Amino acid sequence: MDPAERLAELRSLLHEHAYRYYVLDAPTIADGEYDRLFQELLAIEHEHPEWVTPDSPSQRVGGKPLPEFPAVRHAVPMLSIKTVTNPEASGARAFDAEVRSKLGLTEGDPPIAYLAELKFDGLAVSLHYENGVLVQGATRGDGETGEDVTQNLKTIRDIPLRLTEKAPLLLEVRGEVYMRRDDLAHYNEKALARGEKPLMNPRNGAAGSIRQLDPNIAASRPLRFFAYGIGVVDGWSLPATHNELLDALAVFGLPVCTYRVVVRGWRKLADFHDRIGEERTQIPFDIDGVVYKVNSLALQDRLGFRPHEPRWALAHKLPPEEERTVVLAIDVQVGRTGTLTPVARLQPVIVGGVTVTNVTLHNEDEIRRKDIRVGDAVIVRRAGDVIPEVVLSITSIEENRIEENKTEGAEKFSMPRICPVCGSPVVKFTKEKKLKTKSNFFEETAYRCSGAFSCDAQRKEALLHFGSKRAVNIDGLGESVVDKLIVLGKLRSPADFYRLTFDDISCLDGFAELSANNLLREIKFRRKISLPRFLFALGIPGVGEGVAKDLAAAFGTLGRIREAYKETLLVVNGIGQDIAESVNAFFLNPTHTSVVDDLIAFEVYVDDNISLGESYKNCFGFSDLLRCLKILDLDKVRCEMVARDVSSLKELFSVLDSGKGLLHLKHTKHSNKPSSELFKQLVEFFSSDKRQYSLSLEKQLNDFGILSSSGIAEISKNTKGEFAGKIFVLTGELSNFSRDQAKTKIESLGGKVVNSVSKKTSYVVVGSKPGSKLQDAIKIGIPTLDESGFIDLFESKGQMELNL
Repeated sequence: MDPAERLAELRSLLHEHAYRYYVLDAPTIADGEYDRLFQELLAIEHEHPEWVTPDSPSQRVGGKPLPEFPAVRHAVPMLSIKTVTNPEASGARAFDAEVRSKLGLTEGDPPIAYLAELKFDGLAVSLHYENGVLVQGATRGDGETGEDVTQNLKTIRDIPLRLTEKAPLLLEVRGEVYMRRDDLAHYNEKALARGEKPLMNPRNGAAGSIRQLDPNIAASRPLRFFAYGIGVVDGWSLPATHNELLDALAVFGLPVCTYRVVVRGWRKLADFHDRIGEERTQIPFDIDGVVYKVNSLALQDRLGFRPHEPRWALAHKLPPEEERTVVLAIDVQVGRTGTLTPVARLQPVIVGGVTVTNVTLHNEDEIRRKDIRVGDAVIVRRAGDVIPEVVLSITSIEENRIEENKTEGAEKFSMPRICPVCGSPVVKFTKEKKLKTKSNFFEETAYRCSGAFSCDAQRKEALLHFGSKRAVNIDGLGESVVDKLIVLGKLRSPADFYRLTFDDISCLDGFAELSANNLLREIKFRRKISLPRFLFALGIPGVGEGVAKDLAAAFGTLGRIREAYKETLLVVNGIGQDIAESVNAFFLNPTHTSVVDDLIAFEVYVDDNISLGESYKNCFGFSDLLRCLKILDLDKVRCEMVARDVSSLKELFSVLDSGKGLLHLKHTKHSNKPSSELFKQLVEFFSSDKRQYSLSLEKQLNDFGILSSSGIAEISKNTKGEFAGKIFVLTGELSNFSRDQAKTKIESLGGKVVNSVSKKTSYVVVGSKPGSKLQDAIKIGIPTLDESGFIDLFESKGQMELNL
């Protein structure tokens, strides 16, 4: 086919498929096929740049930043609509009475037909089409003059660059640029993962994006468009009604909202207003009211205009979903699993018809990002969610606290380091969350009380977890049973299960003699369980079944795990800083120590003398010991330099005390510090307290058999599978199999799957719609595999069939 003919065909196909995908939400080809057609179009246009036209799909994204937006004078002013803020039905009745009066209608005349639609909360714009091609887009501005934002509007995928049907010679379309709430949430998660500032809300996000001088910024944001009217028209016989006008615009390929009805009389208008108020939270984008329009275009002409607004239309506000109030205090609640959640206590305010006094602030990062402090004036909203939230701090913005990092006035909030319920240490950790409306995952920082059984706020959940199927597996132990035993004071820690008597259980409602005996027998049988099950049953924060298996396989006995320093725990593949600190803190807690000792006394777990895991024997060299101590400026290279001169801390301290220096220690390309400064740094680091701690750590590593006596790590020959020692992280959706199936296959070949990316990660497997883990991998430099690459990796290991 002739290249020019093929180019025309490609443009037609791409316009059609874009319309079906973005406007109708009914794609007919796969994304990969669309991309192939688009690349073919780009190739032809690259060869023939003179053939590029304004309506080409290639012109939708890109362009150089503008120095400023040129002014655009609207041929027909973009007038505002009269707004009634009183949400009562009287607003609709007064509007209908005024319209009927202006038209000279009496009570005996039939009711007027109205179009009732939504009042979008975005940015009003005008699209100028000539012969069906988009030639200009402008903001509303002051109604008389707006700004030329054509480049930015072209980046919005559901705005057609060319109308799909035979179009008028001239057609000016008016409408609203907006963002869906779920799109905004998805965008903000990615922005936070990139370290960028998130968008505050859908309205500001839409308006701010369109007024960016760089069109690539607008292109990166999830903007959408609804057409709701017209301006200048030439060469088109208009339909008879406004509703038919919107239908005609949809035929041209323009997106129009389906939340609209044609009704007669003011009572039906009021009914629509009330119905939308009830359904407001189910609508995926923000609205702040409804709009009534006389449906007949002929009657609209007769009614005409006031100086700044049409007489034939009215905006009727819904009850406000955003209100101003004051933060009286910020409390911290402890949930059933020990997670700490900050909650703002507010000066009572009615938002969306509901009195709001308390609002969750989610986590410390969220509070810091919005810079919310006690005494601040804040905006609270309920839009799109029945759960209210603090949108922003007015005080913070007015005082410019975030930008200038000012600290005067109210103190910044910090999560407590001690549990407000039980006084146990609080552990910081990272957790993975899945969005309700999307399939991708993201990570967030959270805090958890380490008290577990000793914390009243989480005791019930901890006990249920201990007896659950995947832990100790006490059959017949339900929530109601645990509740009743706690109330009676018979159950405060897991060891109390093994103290229960027949009388304790038989007195509970619903327990006959047989069922009481069955539960007692079940508890008696659940002893001498495996170390992985026991560790998992303890409910140590961050220790799931996989981590419990890894710890057991590495250390062999509970005794070693209880004694292990944080640095010792980090030897285990996949155990990061958060989990190591959590395990260490758990076994340092006297309450937990007492519970574990009680359970051992009841022989729930018997610590057999099992040797250290083969792959961990002599796996640590002296340079590794120095690295895990995190001595400032001593990276891997410099630690290895020190290890060339000495192979133990005793030898190192002897050199440091003598002041003779180290032969091989010198500055590297990573540091311009001379060897004398680095030597001085070693002397300062190993002060009396650090010296004793380091010696104790070295002794433990030696006692466990982890530290090589030669000071040089020995690589284990025990591979136990093709992927032994390989650590995988999965992110996004895999199309050929589930995450659990992929994890099972990796583990069957000796590999390991963990939740977070670290320098120890071997591969990150990336599916569709990946989360922040992909960015973490890129930042650290970890190899990534798409799904086909993941399958190829199995094939390269002789695993031709995944069997998943």
